Parts: sequence; C-alpha cells; structure tokens
Amino acid sequence: MRKTVVLRVDSEKPDVEKISKAACFIRRGGLVAFPTETVYGLGADALNAGAVVALFEAKKRPLDNPPIVHVSDVKDVFRLVREVSSEAEALMEKFWPGPLTLIFRRSKAVPSVTVAGLDTIAVRMPRHKVALALIRASGCPVAAPSANLAGKPSPTSAGHVLDDLDGRIDAVLDAGPTIVGVESTVLDLTICPPLVLRPGGTSFEVLREVLGVVELSRVALAEEAVSVGEVRSPGVKYKHYAPDAGVVVVEGELGAVVERVKELVEVYRREGSRVGVLCTDETRAYYKEANVVLSLGSRSDLATVARNVFGLLRQFDREGVDIVVAEGLPTEGLGLAVVNRLRKAAGYKIVKA
Repeated sequence: MRKTVVLRVDSEKPDVEKISKAACFIRRGGLVAFPTETVYGLGADALNAGAVVALFEAKKRPLDNPPIVHVSDVKDVFRLVREVSSEAEALMEKFWPGPLTLIFRRSKAVPSVTVAGLDTIAVRMPRHKVALALIRASGCPVAAPSANLAGKPSPTSAGHVLDDLDGRIDAVLDAGPTIVGVESTVLDLTICPPLVLRPGGTSFEVLREVLGVVELSRVALAEEAVSVGEVRSPGVKYKHYAPDAGVVVVEGELGAVVERVKELVEVYRREGSRVGVLCTDETRAYYKEANVVLSLGSRSDLATVARNVFGLLRQFDREGVDIVVAEGLPTEGLGLAVVNRLRKAAGYKIVKA
C-alpha cells in the first residue's frame, strides 16, 4: 500500500512548493486529491490513459462512469472539444470559474477512457485557488471525480478523503472544508434545448434566466431510478452519496413529514434498529425518540444545508446507526441539488407524507 502524503495549504495563498510537489505526482501519472469550491476531487492527468485507469481503480469506480475534466483557463477547452458554440462561450464567461460543468463533443486529443468511450466530454473550471494552482502547475487538464470510494457520500474535507482513500492515492492537498458542499451542475450543450443532467452549485433558475429555455432531465429530479443508456454525466448511473446505513426520504408538507418521520422512527426502533434522523433546525426538537438526530441547518438557509449534507451522512456512520430517516426539502435553488443527493443516497426509497 502506498503512503498518502498530506499537504496542508492556505485556501487563499497556497504554498508554491506544496502545489509543485502535488503537480509532480500528476505529471508522473499519479493521483492527487484537492479541494474545489464544491467538494474534494481526485485528480489525474486527463490526457494520460494509464493515469485515468488508475484513478478509476483507486475509487473502485466503474469504467463506464465518466469523470469531469477540470481546466484552469478557458483556452484549454478548445483543445478538448470539437466546437465551442456562442452559447457555451456566454456561459463560460458568466459562470466560470464556478460550479457549472458543460458537456461538449470531445476532440480526438482526449483518450477514450477519460470519457468512458463516449463522444462527449464534461468540462469545468473550478472556483478555488488551490485547484486552479494545481491544474496550472500540472500543465494538463485534470480529470477529477469526487475523492471518495464509489457510492459513498462525497468528501467536503481532507479528512473525508482520507477516510476512504488513505493508502490508495499519492497525496491530498488539505485546504480545509469546501464552501458549496454539493457538486457542480452538469449542463448538456450537445442537444437543444440544453438539458440539466445533474443539479448542483449553479441553480436551474439562474441558468433559465441566462439561457431562456433550458430543461431539467428526469435523471436530475431523481424521483425514481431511470435507465439512462449512454451516460453523458457523472453521478447519474450508479448508487451515489450513500452512507453504510440505509436511508429513507420523507417528502411532503412539513407538518405531515414530521408526523411520518416520527412514525417511521417508532417502527424501526421496534424492529431493533438504531435510528438516525436527518432534519432541520425548525423540526429537530420533535424527534426525541430517535437514537441520533442531526440538523442540516435552517430550511430558510439552503446554502448551509447544502454545505452540511455530505458531512452529516458520513457522521451517521460514525454514530453507528442502521437506518437514516431524512426530511425532504424545498426544491428551489440549491434545494434541488440537496434533494437529488438525498433521493440517490436513499436508492429512491421515497415516502410521500
């Protein structure tokens, strides 16, 4: 087992020598976890097929689940894709760097394994000084899915990365917790009108204001398992974001949700399960019968809710619960991204209250 080097850096002024050391691993075909504004990513040289295969192996990620390719300059996109439309240029100018991933037709410069054999590629520019410094120092586009074992909740701290990947990767750049807490929005520009495949840090409402017409896929809603055929986006085909404990999501009007959650807690407790409840500040006092109650924050502060969701799903495993009963949330703004993650973590076990 290799030794994973932890390189602690300041998120605003990352140490040049530590960035250089991490970039050296990337250039040699190695694997480095690094922070973005959304979650921690696991980076490899996107143009090195062997490095990308090693990335899949480290994560135990299926080879048909393509990673996002990260760039540090808009000019890098033109090397990776066949065509950049005026619509794409407008989106990059407005939202990059930031939590928006765009899907293009890929160029021949990109190895097939990097895009899981597809004719498309997902690209974004992260809004984090450490991530941008690493990509620039590496001198290559960086393929980077989330830095966790496949299927687990995404990591929002270096500690989460080490919980899953210590000894499986070369290094972690530790710059503290991430800011957004859920992954980027994925927007498919290869079809008309553009289609949101994964809701994330850039809201559907904001995209609609800019584009006029944009659609939300059934995959993005995640109300049920969907056969997606050729998967153009990470995070849509396999079980994702799930703790070891089972998860059930209860959705509906808030008062009815609270009553249904309490009923389920009672049922699972009678069965001998250790039960956790994932709720909000407004409701946590109602769940005294649960073994563990964790609050995402206030329902009126969805930015905080999004920042907390993955860390709390991991905490339930540390608390040793068997089942997590999670409250549903509003689907406006960042709420849609959080609901998407909870529904997938539950394997689409959704109870309508």
